[in-house]
Amino acid sequence: MDGERLSELRKDKGLTQKDLAKILSVSENSISLYERNIITPDDDMKIKIAKYFNVSLDYLLGITDTPSPIKSKPKIIYFNHLPEKANEELERFLKYFKSKYFKK
Repeated sequence: MDGERLSELRKDKGLTQKDLAKILSVSENSISLYERNIITPDDDMKIKIAKYFNVSLDYLLGITDTPSPIKSKPKIIYFNHLPEKANEELERFLKYFKSKYFKK
């Protein structure tokens, strides 16, 4: 991971190392070590960092200079008049239905 890039992302959000450590549930020392490229976070932590800053892993790793945001699955609204929880239940049911009847 590119520690300098992590430092820039953190500063752009106006966060201290202590703030980011709390958000990511790691020690302040870990953030410092990541930023100085002394240790590399595990893959789960890299994903957590990328999601928090809404950047691609390629950007975080220094592979690209374009901080492409993470593409999230668009939320499907089945019925506008239903509460959000009802739509979430419909989404879960459809996933179940697809897994039961459309097995690969």
